[in-house]
Amino acid sequence: MNWNQYIKSFKNYLKLEKSLSKNSIEAYLADVEKLTQFVDSNFYGLSPTQIDLSHLRAFIQWIAEIGISARSQARIISGLKAFFKFLLLEEIIQNNPTELLEGPRLSRKLPEILSIQEINLIEAQIDRSKPEGERNFAIIETMYSCGLRVSEAISLQISNLYFNEGFIRVTGKGQKERLIPIGSLAIKAINIYKNEVRLHQTIKPQFEDILFLNRRGAKLTREMVFMIIKNLTLKAGIQKNVSPHTFRHSFATHLVEGGADLRAVQEMLGHESITTTEIYTHLDRDFLKSAILQFHPRKKG
Repeated sequence: MNWNQYIKSFKNYLKLEKSLSKNSIEAYLADVEKLTQFVDSNFYGLSPTQIDLSHLRAFIQWIAEIGISARSQARIISGLKAFFKFLLLEEIIQNNPTELLEGPRLSRKLPEILSIQEINLIEAQIDRSKPEGERNFAIIETMYSCGLRVSEAISLQISNLYFNEGFIRVTGKGQKERLIPIGSLAIKAINIYKNEVRLHQTIKPQFEDILFLNRRGAKLTREMVFMIIKNLTLKAGIQKNVSPHTFRHSFATHLVEGGADLRAVQEMLGHESITTTEIYTHLDRDFLKSAILQFHPRKKG
């Protein structure tokens, strides 16, 4: 069996057994493809069953030398580990060569966040006299109110809105569902859009239950939401690099800074590991300084 056959089996495993999204699958396959290119150039004829730690270390050295960043190197290593773990599970290999493979040390990059004032300023740029304005306001308010990924927001279903109970149900990574509390402002924004705009649209088949629709009555794309937010941020005069994910980061940071339990934030974000959520425990310097001045016994008087 050659590399292509192993990779095809790996792709089916990621899709059928791991239930990963198309983007995630493509990322994993791209990581393995980089290794196959390196093997073809340096160890021609070597199959995945013959790869050992020395080959992988040579590969990591190579991607570092051609200028791939430390963060990208770490992601590639993660992809390779998933590939060889799959080969081990399928008993194609007896030993996993990535077990002792170490990646570059990464400095933890804090995500860009918006203040409440900046979020209000972005929303204030929306022309709500236009039908798409009410939709754009509702989707941004929902992403911030519930900490949604953009993929979760554009896939949100009307049948999963439980406004009487104050919750929505979303489907996240790996097709895992979770219930998230939703605030009154987001509920109001969704109801206005749903009852005053969406109600009058001609909806394409298969999209009847999708909440947020484009002008043609179909599901919004990730790229469309990205462009909407970029344009609004530009109008607001905000210099930060704002994307749909920024509202998710802001949701989590504001909760943690307000004293929310980290486990509760983890549950709402749909993180598998608490370590992923811990990045939101950062506090800005002014907040930290004011807290110390207010509460530390040696800083009073």
